Amino acid sequence: MKRNYTNIILAAGLILAAAVMRIISAEMFIPNITPIAAVGLFGGAVIADKKYAYILPLAAMFLADLYFTLFTGIKGFYGIDQLFVYGGMALTTFLGTKMGNVTGIKVLGYSLIGSFIFFVVSNFGYYLAGWNGYAMSGLAKTFIDAIPFYKNSLATDLIGSVVLFGTYHLAKKAVGAQVQNA
Repeated sequence: MKRNYTNIILAAGLILAAAVMRIISAEMFIPNITPIAAVGLFGGAVIADKKYAYILPLAAMFLADLYFTLFTGIKGFYGIDQLFVYGGMALTTFLGTKMGNVTGIKVLGYSLIGSFIFFVVSNFGYYLAGWNGYAMSGLAKTFIDAIPFYKNSLATDLIGSVVLFGTYHLAKKAVGAQVQNA
């Protein structure tokens, strides 16, 4: 198998695993313990073909939403504000494309920034959908109400980034050794 396809398959497997984690956490009624921003950041950073870097994380999110809609009582597709959630994922993917050489300190810094971007964009979408009214006080209340969820998201994005990038690095090393020995 060519090296670039191996990288895409490894990355796609890890992204799919994160989508499954999103489904499991929602089924267990544990909000915001899915590394959404980490998935976008990871896809953007490790998938060289940028078309797939965007498609894979967004498709994983879409498939999880489709699963919710078809097989659970959880709303998978819930309104126009959801476009901002997908937009936040796309922006964190874009951020990942700018990471360059992946190092531990870059993963930490980019994860913090990516999680914050996702928080701001997705919650701004809730505000525009009329979540707390359209006055500036509604905007402030939307972000204040979201802080407890952000704490979970931030922690999960940091842990998710370590797991995604770390597992990818180890798997790539193992697969690379097998390819070279074959």
